[in-house]
Amino acid sequence: MTVIRDVMSIDLTKVSPGTTVADAATTMSTHQVGAALVLDGERLVGIFTERDVLRAVGSDFDAEHHAVSEFMTRDPKTIGPDVEAQEALESMFAFGFRHLPVVDEGRVVGIVSMRDVTRRG
Repeated sequence: MTVIRDVMSIDLTKVSPGTTVADAATTMSTHQVGAALVLDGERLVGIFTERDVLRAVGSDFDAEHHAVSEFMTRDPKTIGPDVEAQEALESMFAFGFRHLPVVDEGRVVGIVSMRDVTRRG
């Protein structure tokens, strides 16, 4: 049985709510990831994904200068590190997500993507 802890990434790409869309997109590109966790201090407040970048740019000609907090998914669904990978995949399909933050005892400990689960799960 493969659990999320076995396939999640612990190398987290993080931004703050006030980070601009352009800076967040650059950070995601630099780290070659499709999502950044949005943290206010240590508290997870959102997730900002490639889809959000496209939505931002498509909705406002000046979006790259706006804060990610305007376009992120607030209070994202999360998953625990001991959840079975298959359950995580089913959840991602059900909700249309490609990434889930991994939270253990209220603290962000990783992120898992659909690719992580299907490649190693």
